[in-house]
Amino acid sequence: MWRIALKMLMGDTAKFCGILIGLTFAALLIMQQGSIFCGLMRRTAGQINDVSGVDLWVMDPNVRHIDDVKAMMESNLHRVRGVEGVEWAVPFYKGSGRAKLNTTDAKGDPATMIESVILLGLDDTTLVGAPTPDKIIAGELLDLRMPDAIIIDKMQLPKYYPGEPWQDLEKLGDAFYNRFLGRDMEMNDHRATIVGVCKAAPTFGSNAVVYTTYGRAKQFVAQERKVLSFILVKTDPTWKSADVATNIRTKTGLGAYSAEDFARKTILFFLTNTGIVINFGITSLLGLFVGTAIAGQTFYLFTVDNLKQFGALKAMGATNRKIVGMILLQAAVVGLIGYGLGVGISTFVADRASAGGGEVEFFVWWPLLPLTAAVVVFICVASSLLCIRRVMVLEPAVVFRG
Repeated sequence: MWRIALKMLMGDTAKFCGILIGLTFAALLIMQQGSIFCGLMRRTAGQINDVSGVDLWVMDPNVRHIDDVKAMMESNLHRVRGVEGVEWAVPFYKGSGRAKLNTTDAKGDPATMIESVILLGLDDTTLVGAPTPDKIIAGELLDLRMPDAIIIDKMQLPKYYPGEPWQDLEKLGDAFYNRFLGRDMEMNDHRATIVGVCKAAPTFGSNAVVYTTYGRAKQFVAQERKVLSFILVKTDPTWKSADVATNIRTKTGLGAYSAEDFARKTILFFLTNTGIVINFGITSLLGLFVGTAIAGQTFYLFTVDNLKQFGALKAMGATNRKIVGMILLQAAVVGLIGYGLGVGISTFVADRASAGGGEVEFFVWWPLLPLTAAVVVFICVASSLLCIRRVMVLEPAVVFRG
């Protein structure tokens, strides 16, 4: 019986392909939109994840996410250092700067460009919060201690220097970025010299990330009374980070979070205060509706066309249970193939897009797989129920009429 069911399913190539296309499209759309959504959410917390080697982020208690910087008095740094359980604490600046570059346009003519950048100021002594060595692709981290030194991330360099021979990047690899070492730009009427190029996590606003020291960062932006954005804390190994965070909140009134909690807080803010979820949800629902409509209708018509065959089987003694099993087997086969094709195509596209290092951020988070599977199962079950109902009320005698 099962072999007959499969022969009936694959015997009509046009309808079989129609069902597969519907299910593949639904799985593909949900996986792709879900991957882009997860990639965007990961971008919002990318700068938190880029900082390694610290246990706690301390900030103004009203800070809602990583970009919602509410500067503090520098005296708070000493207050945090005095809290029991804190091994060390260093300042960390995060703000926006304006970089003026003398560059060349795509035609090779001299041009002046003014661009906003995300300025990160690291502790002058320890450079805590700097990119890890494997992410520095040109120059050295210690060169950041040279006068006017900055390290810039590579993502926006094609936009800042369009006149460079970018076609050589694929041939030269990371060595291509050595040509930018020693180049100057101007920030707040101060000279800034590129001493390194790094790979930073993509940002939500797509501005270049520029690393420098905390003291120099204060020169690169307009003077303000409060400049301390965050305090990075390493806890005593004999203490639990959660207990130290509680101590800091109690004794200083500041906010203190682990990197994971701060990233979660940042993502939650964007989820609840922007229209991203609604926009991507609508697109995913569109995939669900279109997939259900195409696959459901085609599967239903396929069953209707085979009513005579099902009636003949019932006339020969096949029970309703056997017939239902055949329909469920057919639904399971097309569902499994459609799910595999949809997931495979979307994962391949995500892998190719991520390999190019472009602006589009795909992140195939593992819960997307069972979620997509659940949607495909729903489509198959919904389609099967319509077909089963039609077959269950079928009279075997209909086969022998007209």
